[in-house]
Amino acid sequence: MEVVSPFIQQFSIFVMAIFVGYYVVWSVTPALHTPLMSVTNAISSVIIVGALIAAGAEGSPIAQALGGVAVGLACVNIFGGFAVTSRMLAMYKKKDKK
Repeated sequence: MEVVSPFIQQFSIFVMAIFVGYYVVWSVTPALHTPLMSVTNAISSVIIVGALIAAGAEGSPIAQALGGVAVGLACVNIFGGFAVTSRMLAMYKKKDKK
């Protein structure tokens, strides 16, 4: 039995996670998007920790670069999630009568 490179193994998991995430997000009904955004923000915090470990560890430069990219994409997801959640909560506030 041949030994698979750890990079290929981790990269294949990353690609599968992309497809699973894509199909999970697009199959959710619109009423559940806000709770889903909250969950994705929590997951993104875990991704940030893993990406920082990957980017800061002494390893291959490709792993460090992918860790840096993961940090950037997770930051976009976190701040975008907060922006969308804030905008949706503003929609439910009562407006002042003039």
